[in-house]
Amino acid sequence: MMRSKRRGGITMTLRIYNTLTRSKEEFVPRKPGQVDIYQCGITPYDFTHIGHARQYVFWDTVRRYLKYRGWNVFCVQNVTDVDDKIITRAKDEGA
Repeated sequence: MMRSKRRGGITMTLRIYNTLTRSKEEFVPRKPGQVDIYQCGITPYDFTHIGHARQYVFWDTVRRYLKYRGWNVFCVQNVTDVDDKIITRAKDEGA
């Protein structure tokens, strides 16, 4: 179990909300000292909007915070390139 950096003589742990147990629990990564994040990306089938930016800003903030707290962080994000909405949109626009 890895604890975060000491702040003012106090060792702090990271607690996150577990939706399954509906309670806050101490964050314990699967690999000691390493946090792996897989984040769903956008599906760009129309013009970009603020919701697309939210994904990047939120996960970048989480990644930076975890690094700041002392963990090594590996992040992967997918971008869905083709799905039914994209095909339908292309047909509607005559492509």
